[in-house]
Amino acid sequence: MKRILPIIVISQFFCTSLWFAGNAILPDLAKHFNIEANNIAHLVSAVQFGFISGTFVFALSGLVDRFVATRIFFVCSILAALCNISVVILPTTEAILLISRFLTGFFLAGIYPVGMKIASDHYQKGLGKSLGLLVGALVLGTAFPHFLKGFNTNYSWEFVLWATSGLSVLGGSMMLIFVPKGQFSSVSKKIDFKAISNGFKIHNFRSPALGYFGHMWELYTFWAFLPALILSYKNQHYQTDINVAQWSFVIIASGSVACVIGGYLSEYFGMKTVAISALGLSCLCCLISPILLTYANAPALFCFLLFWGMVVIADSPLFSTLVAQNAPVASKGTLLTITNSIGFSLTIISIQFLGLLSSVINTNYLYTFLAIGPLLGIVMLLKKES
Repeated sequence: MKRILPIIVISQFFCTSLWFAGNAILPDLAKHFNIEANNIAHLVSAVQFGFISGTFVFALSGLVDRFVATRIFFVCSILAALCNISVVILPTTEAILLISRFLTGFFLAGIYPVGMKIASDHYQKGLGKSLGLLVGALVLGTAFPHFLKGFNTNYSWEFVLWATSGLSVLGGSMMLIFVPKGQFSSVSKKIDFKAISNGFKIHNFRSPALGYFGHMWELYTFWAFLPALILSYKNQHYQTDINVAQWSFVIIASGSVACVIGGYLSEYFGMKTVAISALGLSCLCCLISPILLTYANAPALFCFLLFWGMVVIADSPLFSTLVAQNAPVASKGTLLTITNSIGFSLTIISIQFLGLLSSVINTNYLYTFLAIGPLLGIVMLLKKES
């Protein structure tokens, strides 16, 4: 039993390294495929849109609750890896590149929410800590391509794709071979078309789900625009010694520590209290970001972004835990998946919204609009049952 959680965590880390592989090598892809500046946002959003589509299909079909979760995880890890590496091994145009990133995201839908279901199938007591480690692995996986790109400039963009695809195959294989069916799992024999609507009728499920949606408005847009934020500061302040990829890796990766800390703090202070605190702090970071981006020196800005990178994700495993604990057992996988689907749908809107705003306002003020999400998330968590 003790070895199962580390395997789930490592597998999640390996497989989710595919997520931001494209973002880490975005300048190289844009140059290699002659991508116009106004199409770069579409490339950033392609994985998100694929993930949304995948989670929507998985949720409506009830696949996660009808089949053994570890097998779904394995199959999707292989398919996602193949889609990720396809741009290297096949003749590729800009359109094919977008399709590749979309399909990578589509099959990630069988990895991230399914990984959370696998963990909840094995752990009921201490689920918050377990999902803290799991989401921490997701964060490290998200940051890892930046590590590959930023800490050895000799690595080509093709190497980043080969490395992340190889890790995905390894992670999926580990999950299939070493993780048995969980003692708290259940497999449904038919599709329950009312599972989603019935789930959202439950206040204790609906409240954290809506809070999660507010959290997602900020999170992935912050991650997606972080390299651009750092590069903009670098150009404005002539900080030629700033390594954008290294900063991005460290700031995003710091969130993995925050996920673990948040999981442990929730054992003492309660999940809602810790989640609301994290939302409040990340909201504050959004609102004061123009001051730091305009006046702070490089070390001060790095410390600020490091703190922001921690509080922006610290509440994520707590929302997942609250959703998993309050969802009916028979439809837990479906409800986790549809919650992810809606949450990531909001990231598309948020990313595109900031992309449009970036052309009409000073970019130093751009990130204040991310505060909308945490504010609404706090309101949803504090709202009493009517």
